[in-house]
Amino acid sequence: MYHRKVFHVWCMINLVLICNALNSAAMAEPYMKYKDKHQPVEVRVQDLLSRMTLEEKIGQMTQIDREVASFDVMNTYLIGSVLSGADSVPFVGARAEDWINMINRFQEGALATRLGIPMFFGIDAVHGHSSVYNSTIFPHNIDPDLIKRIGAATALEVRATGISYTFAPSIAVCRDPRWGRCYESYSEDHQIVQEMTEIIYGLQGEPPKGSLIGFPYLGGRDKVAACAKHYVGDGGTINGIDESNTVIDADGLFEIHMPAYLDSIRKGVATIMVSYSSWNGKKMHANGDLVTGYLKNTLKFKGMVISDWEAIDRITTPEHGNYTYSVLAAIQAGLDMIMVPYNYTEFINTLTYLVMNNYIHMDRIDDAVRRILRVKFIMGLFESSMADFSTVHELGNQAHRDLAREAVRKTLVLLKNGKEGDSPLLPLPKTASKILVAGTHAHNLGYQCGGWTINWQGFDGNNDTRGTTILDAIKSTVYPNTEVVYKENPDNEFVKSHNFNYAIIVVGELPYAEMDGDSQTLEMLEPGPTVISNVCGAVKCVVVVISGRPIVIQPYVASIDALVAAWLPGTEGQGVSDMLFGDYEFTGKLPRTWFRNVDQLPMNVGDSYYDPLYPFGFGLATNKTSLSEIYSEIQYDMIRSI
Repeated sequence: MYHRKVFHVWCMINLVLICNALNSAAMAEPYMKYKDKHQPVEVRVQDLLSRMTLEEKIGQMTQIDREVASFDVMNTYLIGSVLSGADSVPFVGARAEDWINMINRFQEGALATRLGIPMFFGIDAVHGHSSVYNSTIFPHNIDPDLIKRIGAATALEVRATGISYTFAPSIAVCRDPRWGRCYESYSEDHQIVQEMTEIIYGLQGEPPKGSLIGFPYLGGRDKVAACAKHYVGDGGTINGIDESNTVIDADGLFEIHMPAYLDSIRKGVATIMVSYSSWNGKKMHANGDLVTGYLKNTLKFKGMVISDWEAIDRITTPEHGNYTYSVLAAIQAGLDMIMVPYNYTEFINTLTYLVMNNYIHMDRIDDAVRRILRVKFIMGLFESSMADFSTVHELGNQAHRDLAREAVRKTLVLLKNGKEGDSPLLPLPKTASKILVAGTHAHNLGYQCGGWTINWQGFDGNNDTRGTTILDAIKSTVYPNTEVVYKENPDNEFVKSHNFNYAIIVVGELPYAEMDGDSQTLEMLEPGPTVISNVCGAVKCVVVVISGRPIVIQPYVASIDALVAAWLPGTEGQGVSDMLFGDYEFTGKLPRTWFRNVDQLPMNVGDSYYDPLYPFGFGLATNKTSLSEIYSEIQYDMIRSI
């Protein structure tokens, strides 16, 4: 009897175990290829696409700004991407951890949807991770030898804040410096711009040998998806007016403005952003011949095509005048993801209506979503959706700042060194007893960084991020007993009464971005000309120009002893001081023509009427002035190192 009871209990226990196992198996998630990291990307894409509803597909095509994003919005509207637009930050002074916490909350909303498709977050990191406090701000005009390393450093800093996508690089070919985005372009020469596409390897990593041309690539969690922009011809608009019309024949467009896109596609760029501008009167956001016909079909680009900020609204005049037509034209032209960025319900409802009423075929929607999903799979988002704090230390680290300082040194261009009949002024002696530092840009970190830094239009002063002003760099370079006198706008009597050995004047442009930087005069910020007149007439002077492009300088050149184009050097002002005092020799060359007067514009190398103040490719070199100067600097360096 006892054994029968034991046997009965044993049977009951096993029955319960078997039932639990069967229930667990029944409740277990069925196998889905798109969740299997061992499956090929294209298999995963097709499997996921086949499971998606129209609502889920259109959600993936929608990118919204972080200001309107939330867990509920991501979850309810199945949003595919979020961005941080100009001036759109968690709060002023937000640190890396704050960005990560915000982005992860959005990601949680995306992952809680039926299919759990992760979103990606995008930001403009156009010269470093420029929207975030404490980041390294690199020069806009970058030496080709450093571009790949700078891309890699930027990727690390972007990833340090939980972001996986940057709207960079700009591969426009700026043909007129009056354009407010000229500093985002690397040159007036398409060959230099092509060389600069090496930054894509830094941002994304290099695709393995044998990779198919046109397919996007990302080399791990220390890399970010890049975006070649703005397709195509944005640097050739009439009179340099932002977002306007580029009038050029097809041969000119394909010879000047297109080559860098071919290079970017060969290098595996993940996304391409379409330009606000028009080509011979046709809006690029509605140009199916160039977006679908050439980019997708001829060049075989398999990545994602994204719109610019509210750009489809601007297909019509007035803007948003016929939104249904704008959505129809943009999607039919071949755009895959739309940067809405606020009125996402209007976009989703409009596109849904167009598909449901057969104005847009489902094949076009599937093409768009397939490309978006392809980018997400190569980014590794399905395996590592959430950001962590493991790389927050990469933001603004010393190695990146050293790299930026090196970039400053290599991009400065020496335009003049000594008046006719005089010996060169540069390099300056560190042993001078008393020197003057003057000008609007000598002690202003915001001015030397320019636009797209912390704020869309840049900032004024020294408190919005961390860096070294040119004045502070000079003070740390000269000998301890050298008196450095700083006065932003000295008058002539002040200069004459102080017996300075020489003066360093730092002047230039205010920060600006996009259309706010369009200028038909390209004049120096006042009182820059007055400072040059007051100082250079009384003491030997070197003028350092901080600008995003060539500006009017010819009226002042005769009075200047030495002239340096420093462009927008970023946070590491020490690189400027390195060059002025001869720690390194000048090697930089002009990547764009320096005009005599604005009436000559547009003027580019090769034009029949080419008559510049300083030609494309110009740049003087320096060396040590004497053995005694070399000897004294060696002694000083030895003393400092003890």
